Amino acid sequence: MSLRIYNTLSRATEEFSPIEPGHVRMYVCGMTIYDLCHIGHARMMMAFDVVQRWLKVSGLRVTYVRNITDIDDKIIARAVQRGITIRALTDEMTLAMHQDIALLGIQPPTIEPRATEYVAQMLNLIGTLEHKGLAYRTPQGDVNYAVRKFPGYGQLSGKSLDELHAGERVAVLDGKDDPLDFVLWKAAKPTEPADAIWPSDFGPGRPGWHIECSAMSCQTLGESFDIHGGGADLQFPHHENEIAQSEGASGKPLARFWVHNGFVRVDNEKMSKSLGNFFTIRDVLQKFDAETLRFFLVRTHYRSPLNYSDAHLDDARTALKRLYTALGSVEAVRLATIDWTQPFA
Repeated sequence: MSLRIYNTLSRATEEFSPIEPGHVRMYVCGMTIYDLCHIGHARMMMAFDVVQRWLKVSGLRVTYVRNITDIDDKIIARAVQRGITIRALTDEMTLAMHQDIALLGIQPPTIEPRATEYVAQMLNLIGTLEHKGLAYRTPQGDVNYAVRKFPGYGQLSGKSLDELHAGERVAVLDGKDDPLDFVLWKAAKPTEPADAIWPSDFGPGRPGWHIECSAMSCQTLGESFDIHGGGADLQFPHHENEIAQSEGASGKPLARFWVHNGFVRVDNEKMSKSLGNFFTIRDVLQKFDAETLRFFLVRTHYRSPLNYSDAHLDDARTALKRLYTALGSVEAVRLATIDWTQPFA
């Protein structure tokens, strides 16, 4: 039986076969680890846990990479707010994430790279992009990606450069040649803590968010791999920028299949920390058992929006009980048909 996956890049369901026969290489954008995981995060990790299980059951070997972003503006701000080091904060939140998703039966990835362990690879990638004329230094000390110099930018989001420019809400920022250009390397600021700064040929600073995933995915899986996944909100600009960076440097397709899970919504708005309408995994597990939450997350198609409410979780709990009751009845019938007087083979 053939395997078919919806590919965001082609906007079609396609027959799937891995580049290397029998071996699937999959990268999924993981957590920016400055706080506890909410249900939106759980939905993403659950969706790709199901994908990797499905691939394995189909007889394929899977190398599943899900990263941890452990350097970022929000991480720095939270660490400063709490008066602790960045590493102390990210270690604490990584442990909490592992504890929470283990309760939901989500298997760990094959490889879980931390961004701060791949800064050397990020700098090499930025150097390659600069050498190819796709990156430029600014008077402020940043290094930016020149979007207009990458043919095909917008292929994943399905938007042309003109359409993207029409949606701009800000003027050209300091040092940018074009508003669509994005940062690869951020120059250090005097107010930033020392553990947020790395030395480089571009000057002291830290990587931009997008370059982190390009470096980690290519280092762990190669310049071209089978599946790149993440939440639908990452399709643009994060995944679009990953394509521009990685393919601009290597000249090869980054991923054959792009797979995105749908949002979790509350009152028809996407659940997110920025909107303040999120519920952490720990919040929900105070009211509902972990198996009910898992069933709630997997009972809806992974690409469809998932509406969160106590009523929907109550319904999931009831449905799960009905399922176990039905399975128990089947098992009782099976046992009743066994001739217990006969020896087992």
